[in-house]
Amino acid sequence: MGGGFYISKFVGVVGIVFGAGAVATVIALAVVYSQEVAKNEAVNPTNGGSTIKPPVTTPGGSTVKPQITTPVIPTTAPSNEPWDKYRLPDTLKPDHYNLTLWPRLTVNAQGLYIFTGKSYVVFQCVKETDLILIHSNKLNYTKWEDDHLAKLSALGSTPAPTIKKSWLQPTTQFLVLELNGKLAVGESYQLDTVFVGELADDLGGFYRSVYTEEGEEKVVATTQMQPTDARKAFPCFDEPAMKAIFHITLLHPPTTVKCCIMILIKTFYCPTSFDETKKMSTYLLAFIVSDYDYINSTNDNVLIRIYARKKAIADGQGEYALNKTGPILKFFEKYYNATYPLPKSDQIALPDFNAGAMENWGLITYRETALLYDPKMSSNSNKERIATIIAHELAHMWFGNLVTLRWWNDLWLNEGFASYVEYLGANEAEPDWNIKDLIVLGDVHRVFAVDALASSHPLSSREEDIQKPEQISELFDAISYSKVRSSVFSTYLNTFAYDNTVYTDLWDHLQMAVNSTGTSLPTGQTVHSIMNRWVLQMGFPVVTINTTTGLINQQHFLLDPSTAGSVPPSDFNYEWIVPIRWMNTGFVQQQTWLEDKTVTGNNWILANLNVSGYYRVNYDNTNWERLLGVLSSNHESIPVINRAQLVDDAFNLARAKYINTTLALRTTKYLRSEREYMPWESALDNLDFFYLMFDRSEIYGDMQTYLKYQIEPLFKHFGNITENWTEVPTGHMDQYNQVNAIRVACSTGMEECQTLTKGWYSQWMKDPTNNPIHPNLRTTVYCSAIAAGGAAEWEFGWDQFKAATIAIEADKLRSALACTKQPWLLNKYLEYTLDANKIRKQDATSTIVYIASNVVGQSLAWDFMRDRWNYIFTQYGGGSFSFSNLINGVTKRFSTEFELKQLKQFQADNSEVGFGSGTLAVSQSIERTTANIKWVAENKDSVQTCKNSKP
Repeated sequence: MGGGFYISKFVGVVGIVFGAGAVATVIALAVVYSQEVAKNEAVNPTNGGSTIKPPVTTPGGSTVKPQITTPVIPTTAPSNEPWDKYRLPDTLKPDHYNLTLWPRLTVNAQGLYIFTGKSYVVFQCVKETDLILIHSNKLNYTKWEDDHLAKLSALGSTPAPTIKKSWLQPTTQFLVLELNGKLAVGESYQLDTVFVGELADDLGGFYRSVYTEEGEEKVVATTQMQPTDARKAFPCFDEPAMKAIFHITLLHPPTTVKCCIMILIKTFYCPTSFDETKKMSTYLLAFIVSDYDYINSTNDNVLIRIYARKKAIADGQGEYALNKTGPILKFFEKYYNATYPLPKSDQIALPDFNAGAMENWGLITYRETALLYDPKMSSNSNKERIATIIAHELAHMWFGNLVTLRWWNDLWLNEGFASYVEYLGANEAEPDWNIKDLIVLGDVHRVFAVDALASSHPLSSREEDIQKPEQISELFDAISYSKVRSSVFSTYLNTFAYDNTVYTDLWDHLQMAVNSTGTSLPTGQTVHSIMNRWVLQMGFPVVTINTTTGLINQQHFLLDPSTAGSVPPSDFNYEWIVPIRWMNTGFVQQQTWLEDKTVTGNNWILANLNVSGYYRVNYDNTNWERLLGVLSSNHESIPVINRAQLVDDAFNLARAKYINTTLALRTTKYLRSEREYMPWESALDNLDFFYLMFDRSEIYGDMQTYLKYQIEPLFKHFGNITENWTEVPTGHMDQYNQVNAIRVACSTGMEECQTLTKGWYSQWMKDPTNNPIHPNLRTTVYCSAIAAGGAAEWEFGWDQFKAATIAIEADKLRSALACTKQPWLLNKYLEYTLDANKIRKQDATSTIVYIASNVVGQSLAWDFMRDRWNYIFTQYGGGSFSFSNLINGVTKRFSTEFELKQLKQFQADNSEVGFGSGTLAVSQSIERTTANIKWVAENKDSVQTCKNSKP
C-alpha cells in the first residue's frame, strides 16, 4: 500500500557495491507511507448465527437448499488440531476460482446491506489428506443437499471422498471440511459454496462506501483485501503464496459502473463477467460497483483510466493523476527493464477508504485525497502526496504483484521497494521538485524515532512469529515502510514473475552484481553477511568519531539507554558493517568502512555525507564545537541535507545522553540565518518534542519567546518575497518553508502573523463563497484563526467542512477544527467521531489524534479513548496504522508518573478486548513515557537556561 533516496541502512552498501555506473541496472529498495484496514464487529455472522437472511434467488441460480447455517464449533479452546492453527497446511494448492457476487445497494427487510455469492475453487492435492481448510470470515453458508456447507467434486478419474463433517471455526477464520477418505496426491478437485455476507461500512473485505451527490445518497460496493480480508468476501486460500487465477462475475443494477481486477468497463446490462486474471494472490483482488464516471488516455498501448464521483470528474479533479500516470508507468518500465504486464491501469478514488491507497493489480484504490487534485483547493503538499502515492502503487504492479512475498514476515520486501522507488517515480513526474532529498525527513527521521526503542523489531521476522491477522497488521509500521534501501537487478523480477519470494533471493542477486562488476567488499564479507545484520536484528548504530585519534566505534543506539537490559539478544551482538562517507573541512573524502578507522582531520569533519547510511553520528566535543562554529559563520559550506542531519542527530543524541541538551539546542541558534526548508523542518520536528514535554509547564513562555525570535527573519523574508503574502514562492521546498514560517510565527504569538490570519478568516466568514486564503496556507490559517477565536469561528469551520465537496478541502478543515482552545467544543468534536454521518469512519482515529495534539485537547482525547475503547476497537479496528497511530498519537505528550500509571492501567483493563494492530504501540507508549519522565527531570533546568539566551 501507499509513500527517498539518500538514506537507509543499505544505501552505503549499495553505493559501494554498485557505484554510479550500475544505477541503470539496479532497482532500489526502501519504504514509506501507510496503510490501514478497519473492521466492524457489529454484525458477525460467524458468532452463533446472524440476523442476515439470504434471498431465495442466489446469484446465477443454485441447486442448494435455501437454508442458512448455524456454525458448529467442535472445539471451544485452542487445541493442536489443524483448524485451531492460523496457517494453512501445505496439502492443497489452488489453481483457479470462479466467483459470482451480487451486492445489494439498498437495505433489505432487516435494515442491512448484504451481498450474496456463489463460488467454486479448483485445487490440487499436493500431500495426502482427509481435511480441507479454506479461509472464511463473517460469511453464512447455504447448506447443500447432504446438509454440509460445501460440495466437493473430483475432476479426475478418482472419485472424491464424501464430506464427514463441515463447520466454521471463527477464531482462526476457517471453513472446515472433514472427509471420509483421503484426497489423492496429484489429483484436482472442485469445491463449491453458496454464501451471504454483510456489505458493511467496516472498510474491510467487500464493503460499502456512501456519498451524496446532487442531494442523492449513493452507495459504492468496493473492496479492501489486504492483508487478510479476502476471506470476508468469499471462501479462499487467503495467503499470499496461494496464487491462483480468478474468473469473476458481478451482478449489479443496469446503470452502475463495474470495476474488476483485470477489466474495468461501463455497461448498461447485467451481469458483467470479466476476463480471467493473471496468477495472483487473494489480497490483490478488487471489484467495485459504483455510479462513477471516468477519464482516460492511452500510453504505449496501456489504457489508463481515472474513476471518481461524476462531479469530481466533471470538475477536472482527475486530470493531474491521468497526466502523471503515463510518464510514471513508462519510467518504471525502463527502470525495471520489464514491460507493464497488464493491458490497462485503472485508478479509482473512494469516499471511504481506510488506507491511503492499495495496489490491487490493475485496479488501484485510493482515498479521494490521494488521487484527486483541484488547483483551486489543493496545496503544494497535496500535489506531492498524489504524485508519490501514485508512484508507490504503480511500483507495486511489478514488485509486490508480479513478484510477491511468500509470507507476511517479509512485508518489508514489498513496501520497502515501493517506498524507495516512489521518490524516483515522482521525481520523473515532477523533476523540478528535487523530491528525492525529502527521504531524509519523510523516512529516515520517521523510522529512527521507532527503531531507537527497545520495543522495536527486526525488518524480517520469523514466519512462526507472525500467525494471527492482528500480528500481520502490526507489521504495517514505520519499520517495514521506512527502514530499508537496497538494490536488485531487473532479472530478479523476471526470475520470480508470478511467483513468491523471500529476502535471501534478493541478496543472491546483489552478490551477482558484486561479482560481475569486480567491486570489493570488506575482507571476508559477502552481501549476505552485510545485509543480514541490517535485516535480522532490530535497531541501528550510533557511530562515534574521535577526530583527534581517528578512532571510530559503534554502539546500538537506544533513545533510553536504561532499556538496554530488555533488548532481546542478537546473533550479531548489535554490531553492523557500516560504510562511512565523509568530508574534511568541506572537501569530500574517499569512502571507507567503519572497521578501517581512518577518519581524521585537523579541522571540522562531517560524516554520513548526504545521509547515505542508516546510522547516527556522534563526535568528540572539539569537533562538535567546530561544527557549531561553521553553522554560525558559514552554514552553507555544510550540505543542506547534513544541516538537517546535524540538528536531528544532536537532539536525539542528547535524549540518549551521548551529549548534553544545551549542545543540541545550540544547533538551532544559527537558524535566524537559515532559509532552506530541510534544516528548519528538522529543527521544528525536534523542538516539537520540547513543546510536548513543557507546554504544560512554566518553561513554555520562555520557549515561545526563543522560537519567535528565531522565526522572525524567516517570516519577514517570505513576507517580502511574496509581496506581503499575496503570492507564493516558486520553489517546491520554498513553498513548504513559507508554510512553516507562518505556522510558527502565529503559534508563538507574533502579532503581525495573527492579525494576518485572523483577517483572512474573518474576510472568508463575511463572504463564504469567496475564500481569499491560498490553498498552501489554508491548514495553517484555519488552525490559527480557530485557535484565536471562539464558537463562531469553530461553527463556521464546521459548516464549511460539512459543505465541502472536495475531500482535500474537507481534510484541511477537519484538522483545523481540532485547534480550538475551547474544551467544550473539543468534547463535542470528540463525540462527532463516533457518528459516521459527521466524521467518516476512515477519519475517526486521525481526528482524535488531531485533538490530542492540541495541549487543551490532550487530556480530553485520552479520557475519551479510554472510556470508549471497546466501541472504538469494535467499530474502527483492524487497520494496520489506525490503532497504532491512535495510541501513539494520544499518548505522545505523556511525561508524568501519573500518566504512566494510567497508561499501564489502560493496558491491563483492556487485556481481554485487546488492541489489535495497536498492541505493540501500547508497549512503545509505556517505554516512551518512562523515558520522557526521566528526560524531563534531567533536562528541565538546562532547557530553561538555554532558552533564555540569545545567539
